[in-house]
Amino acid sequence: MTVSVGTKVTGKVTGIKDFGAFVDIGNGQSGLVHISQISNDYVKDIHDKLSVGDIVTAVVVGDNHGKIALSIKQAQEPSASHHNKSQNHYHKPVPKKAPSEGFDDLLADFMKESQDRLSSLKKNTEGKRGGRGGRRG
Repeated sequence: MTVSVGTKVTGKVTGIKDFGAFVDIGNGQSGLVHISQISNDYVKDIHDKLSVGDIVTAVVVGDNHGKIALSIKQAQEPSASHHNKSQNHYHKPVPKKAPSEGFDDLLADFMKESQDRLSSLKKNTEGKRGGRGGRRG
């Protein structure tokens, strides 16, 4: 049985590496689920989401000369919040101080903190210039 792109398959996780998980999809075929295709959430450690022996459902997203690429997140039913996201398939988590702050607010906070640190650094180093000794009269 050959699989084609878009086919939904079920298989058993046979191995895990830092970059993804190998899945046996039957008939002597296996595929790789890249770490970015495991979940819609950020996956820092693949072991938090998958273990060897897990049964997973995935969609075939690529087949390059027998190297089958799989996606678990595309096989999952999309949630209501997922429909509201843009069509960009890569979502990097953005650190936020508060949920109500926008980019302009974060940038302004960064600039203020940066200026405060710079002025503090200047105050601490200004008196130390001039070498040894003191004032000469």
